[in-house]
Amino acid sequence: MTKNKSELVPTVTPATLGGIIFKESGWHLAKGIDHNLFYINRLEDVRQAMRFPMAPHRKTVNDFILITHGTMVRRKGLNRYEFGANTFFFLPVHQISLDDWMSEDIKGYYCHFDTGLLTKRSQKQDLENEFPFMKFLGNPLVSLDNELFTNLSPLLERLESENKSSRSDSDDLFRIYLLALFTELKRATPTDKNTVADRTDNASLRITQLYKNALSQFIYEKQTVSDYANLLHISPNHLNKCVKTIAGQSARDLLDEMILLEAKVLLSQSDLSVSEIAYRIGKQDPSNFGRFFKTKTGMTPKEYRQVD
Repeated sequence: MTKNKSELVPTVTPATLGGIIFKESGWHLAKGIDHNLFYINRLEDVRQAMRFPMAPHRKTVNDFILITHGTMVRRKGLNRYEFGANTFFFLPVHQISLDDWMSEDIKGYYCHFDTGLLTKRSQKQDLENEFPFMKFLGNPLVSLDNELFTNLSPLLERLESENKSSRSDSDDLFRIYLLALFTELKRATPTDKNTVADRTDNASLRITQLYKNALSQFIYEKQTVSDYANLLHISPNHLNKCVKTIAGQSARDLLDEMILLEAKVLLSQSDLSVSEIAYRIGKQDPSNFGRFFKTKTGMTPKEYRQVD
């Protein structure tokens, strides 16, 4: 992936995914097919060429992974997920992510697609309401039983077959098969609980998720818990209480995690100097940033950049 000083956080396109996924310098896709809109492959066909952990990044496309055998660890924003066979994982466009690890015996599917494939006849908000796992703050995991997996397999095989063709009219079929796939998955998506006993935890969960989402969006503009509490129209104490209840960490801890994640991204994926990075993430004194980074990682920013 080409480093770009103008980018605060690396955003990769289908054409530049190879720089973070594979050991080789590029991702060699079949010619004559527009992989910017849709692409699907078998995990077992590319696992040996993949490198872990991948660098944190954002994509210009949605993606999903469906594992049929093996396990992997994937991050969506500040959340870490370890999942295995018969599990579907959806990652929405522009969400910061990285894949930490994937077992050698992994089998399944990786797919990415442009939102426009589905929104030609529907609004994005309608799709997210219909399929909760597509939401930026949604639970990305769906567990599959044997019956559901049996129903999904032909759809995945048809997507794979159509992807290998060079027909110019594939977009409509991609849309139809994806919507059918997601409709099947919706049946296994857990419904939200709303009992009196759960109401307090649900409110705390919602505020915590909104806070994590805000951290992903505004980390370069806002660097205090009070800033985010004001954004969410609650008090800093209430925000901290909600985060503690759900995450077992303080709101400040999560803020520092996001600052550290962004700093690692910039150190590994940009040519910005340490001083410039310190300024970008709100710790304008490089020495303060250096102490913060070493306390969290055991390395100075320069040492981290050299190791990475």
